[in-house]
Amino acid sequence: MGLKSLSHFHSHPLLLLPTVPFKPLKRNLSRNPKPKITCSSLTTQSQFAKQELLNLISDQDRGLKTQTNPTKRASIVKAIDTLADLGSDTVTTGGSLSATWRLLWTTEKEQLFIIEKAFLFGTQAGDVLQVIDVDRKLLNNVITFPPDGVFFVRSNVEIASKQRVNFRFTSAVLRGKSWEIPLPPFGQGWFDTVYLDDEIRVVKDIRGDYLVVDRAPYNWKE
Repeated sequence: MGLKSLSHFHSHPLLLLPTVPFKPLKRNLSRNPKPKITCSSLTTQSQFAKQELLNLISDQDRGLKTQTNPTKRASIVKAIDTLADLGSDTVTTGGSLSATWRLLWTTEKEQLFIIEKAFLFGTQAGDVLQVIDVDRKLLNNVITFPPDGVFFVRSNVEIASKQRVNFRFTSAVLRGKSWEIPLPPFGQGWFDTVYLDDEIRVVKDIRGDYLVVDRAPYNWKE
């Protein structure tokens, strides 16, 4: 899951004019020094961009409302692109990727359809999760239906680059309190984690869909 530049940090040229009249500048002082972009300044920018994104998605009902609001979607995608730009040099496929991630917002139509239409089956969708174990090369996409129902898709994953993960679905299961229906696997692809910190993760995938998740306060297991 064009990017903005950092050009607004250039020094103002008037600050470099000599203060003593009639005294020529030496050659090595006649050029503007390049602005120094520090890790701390990038971190500050990332925090502002992250908070803007979280504010934008906070009232979007996990993406259901965004489906009919293209202006809102464009603003959210712009905020995601800003975070992706700031995090473009970071590695997001290491051990910190392993977690139970909980859906905050997405553009994935299949997930949103199940969330929205769950009432037709006499239930409602609970937490929607993505459970990743980098060491075991496993990923589960999970939709819960409290108190006892769950639909999950198992996948194998492979780290492809510093931000990209390839996946292949291996099986799917619809499970109730005392029953289980196995379903066949159905697809493969990749996703890029364009931003990752201790709280949230932002993803763009092979279909151009976006996903914003946070670290769930629990670990989901089959």
